[in-house]
Amino acid sequence: MKIKSIFSSCVLVSLLFVSNGCNKNPDDPSFNIFTIEDDKTLGLQVKTEIENNPSQYPLLDESTNQAQYTYIRAIVTKILDAGKVYYKDEFPWEVRIIKDDNIVNAFCVPGGYMYVYTGLIKYLDSEDELAGVMGHEMAHADRRHTTDQMTKDYGIQLLFQIVLGQNQGAISQLAANLLTLKYSRNAETEADEYAVTYICPTDWKADGFKNFFQKLEDDGGGGSSDFFSTHPSPEKRVIAITDNTIKDGCTGNKIYDTEYANFKNSL
Repeated sequence: MKIKSIFSSCVLVSLLFVSNGCNKNPDDPSFNIFTIEDDKTLGLQVKTEIENNPSQYPLLDESTNQAQYTYIRAIVTKILDAGKVYYKDEFPWEVRIIKDDNIVNAFCVPGGYMYVYTGLIKYLDSEDELAGVMGHEMAHADRRHTTDQMTKDYGIQLLFQIVLGQNQGAISQLAANLLTLKYSRNAETEADEYAVTYICPTDWKADGFKNFFQKLEDDGGGGSSDFFSTHPSPEKRVIAITDNTIKDGCTGNKIYDTEYANFKNSL
């Protein structure tokens, strides 16, 4: 019986390593027990959690703010059309605006479901800054940082429970935990790097979002922003973003400040 148990575990581990290569970005060396479908399932459940909690996540109504959603979704489309997002066609890449002027933040959960607070929108000064911050959040989903971190946090044991049908509520539990998950500093640095990569082929300034971090540092943290909790220091991020822009040979110089002013003043 003991030999059988060990053999079963070895089979599961072998299957895990085989399945991990399916649909995986070849440029991503990390080990992730979750599939792309798992990412989408988790993201969809987080979306449901958010929609069912309007007191904590007061989503801006789409029916009365069509122009605002058209504007911000055009930014997402422009980033995707630049051709550097690996899971462009696999994830839905939806974006919603959360009406809370006191929170300077944005986040993107697995599967490409993104949320931007009006506090962040009003804190920024130009479209290229918002595009860079959104590119950063999209990179977390595209590089699968959330499920990478969850693999480290929960490990093989959780996979065994799911595979063996011993924890049917695991996905729901994980989805609820996503809203409080913190990324590692390495993940934050990589998200900054890929934000530049995503923006570089466009006409935006690829390093425009460094102004956001500089402003946060000048303001001592930007009020209720979460960007200092686990993130690298703003000074280092500004330098790294500038270096990556030079390394990638980015030539875009558009900031679209007038259009952006009209957008944020409409919120």
